[in-house]
Amino acid sequence: MTVSMVPVCTSASKAATRTASPSAYPSFASYVRARQPVLLRTARSLTANPSDAEDLLQTALTKTYVAWDRIQDHRALDGYVRRALLNTRTSQWRKRKVDEFACDELPEPEVTPVADPAEQQVLRDAMWRAIMKLPARQRAMVVLRYYEDLSEAQTAEVLGVSIGTVKSAVSRALGKLREDPELTPVR
Repeated sequence: MTVSMVPVCTSASKAATRTASPSAYPSFASYVRARQPVLLRTARSLTANPSDAEDLLQTALTKTYVAWDRIQDHRALDGYVRRALLNTRTSQWRKRKVDEFACDELPEPEVTPVADPAEQQVLRDAMWRAIMKLPARQRAMVVLRYYEDLSEAQTAEVLGVSIGTVKSAVSRALGKLREDPELTPVR
């Protein structure tokens, strides 16, 4: 079974035939070698990314190569390539995908109010004054449980008491803290 490949686009197949032979246009190769730095600077002025600039120049030079035999005045090649750069960049810009859409609601997250450091310090001071009013044993258990972040078992081990004692003493201490008039405005 023999499959014959028929080109869909004849101009593309002609260009592909020319690109197969690098010596088809030796004047094009010498032009690119001589003018590539200048043309690359022009491409970089059209894009923000150096890699995109190189791709843009490559595309413009490909278009120039395809039209090489139609260009009558080879002294105006820079102008032709610059126009190809600009047209290619404009086409890319027009084809770009827009990721932003207009909507009724703003997608920004809600701004949470930042607590005033002075108010936080006032709260800390009030909490420590209330803790200092507790009996020494309850105070030790509250500090170990909630400020040192120890478990009930660890707190019991440090103080040499049972876990049940820690639970009941902490519960009573928290009850006293809830009733403290100095902490009432906080709630």
